[in-house]
Amino acid sequence: MKVITTHRNTDFDALASVVAALKLFPEATAILPRSINPNVKAFLSIHKDLYDFYLNKTVNLDEITELIVVDTNQWSRIARRLQPLKTKDNLIIHIWDHHELKGDICAQYSYQEPLGANISLILRKMRQDRRVLTPMNSTLMLIGLYEDTGHLTYPSTTPEDASTAAYLLEQSADLNILGTFLSPAYGAQQKEILFDMLKKPVKLNVDGFSISFSIQKISGHVDRLSLVVQLYREILNVDAAFGIFIRDENRYIVIGRSNREDINIGAIMKSIGGGGHPGAGSAMLSSTNPETVKEMILELITGNQQSSVRVADLMSFPVISIPAATKMDEVAKILQKKECTGLPVMENDKMVGVISRRDFVKLKKKSQWQAPVKAFMSRDIKTISPDKSPLHAAKIMVKYDIGRLPVVNEAGKVIGIVTRSDAMMYFYDLLPE
Repeated sequence: MKVITTHRNTDFDALASVVAALKLFPEATAILPRSINPNVKAFLSIHKDLYDFYLNKTVNLDEITELIVVDTNQWSRIARRLQPLKTKDNLIIHIWDHHELKGDICAQYSYQEPLGANISLILRKMRQDRRVLTPMNSTLMLIGLYEDTGHLTYPSTTPEDASTAAYLLEQSADLNILGTFLSPAYGAQQKEILFDMLKKPVKLNVDGFSISFSIQKISGHVDRLSLVVQLYREILNVDAAFGIFIRDENRYIVIGRSNREDINIGAIMKSIGGGGHPGAGSAMLSSTNPETVKEMILELITGNQQSSVRVADLMSFPVISIPAATKMDEVAKILQKKECTGLPVMENDKMVGVISRRDFVKLKKKSQWQAPVKAFMSRDIKTISPDKSPLHAAKIMVKYDIGRLPVVNEAGKVIGIVTRSDAMMYFYDLLPE
């Protein structure tokens, strides 16, 4: 039995090296350590049907005759359940490792050379053998190469790494997929902070939203923390994530990311002294503490502060309404004169229905034009409170296929009306230029 493995806390370069080694040793079985990096775990969860890796499988060590180790040369770094092989007699070992430091794994076949990424070392052999790569494997290998070389910017990057990247692009590596899991700014410093954030994530359910917070101390200047928070949100698969970074006792950096239009990060950050966009924002704070910042953000979300614009800001008022006894021909004239598509119908100072232009298709006889509006109005009234978000209003209108919503206060009084056009104008105004 041949087994391919790699180091614990498996990263993308290690994973890609395992996949490449499987091409060189197709009869081998790949056994990953149980501890793998969260971003790799996310990748495997999406692509698990493409790769057959054993994470929790118990193997009979007596059956293993060859061990192929990639991206490490130290026994202490491989899966613990494979470490007893260190004392196994007649075990053939292959090492593929790009690290300069020598390890304690004595291999009969050793391929060790300082390169920016281990995948460059293995692909050298694959390219010599003219091995064919699928676009998915090429993409994974490019992710691994870019991760370990910082998109070819780290000092350890070699010309061969750049050549390998070009080769993988020629093999149809998909940069769009790569961008989902890595960013050009994701370096060693950001990686360390991200891993610390993922050790003890705080996940809360707030008004139906999944929210995560992480409070971290940082030393010195760390750029591109926004990328760390974005990756943190994606890996935890939450609606919104907030990183509160402590630079010193009196200075804090707060960064938020959201993939929900009804959690307006920019508005939340503006409320605490910062700013941003609906999906992203930040703030620099002083003279406070992290827990206070966290509670402020939670209050803004639970208080429906997720949008800087409310239904109250969009609605039309005073409301043009008609009595329930108004004849249909008169209703048609009012709709035409006011240039609107629907109106609330009132009786005894209470809204009893809504009449819209589409209701006129119910009129089949000429005499029906003299009938009161209450005979044709819709009595299934959908309303909204003035403190709700435009997105909430749009969702109601889409769900019930209606073009307007009366805005009702806590006392049940109609104080305005918001239309589908009002909501759409709001959303179009928010589109990036």
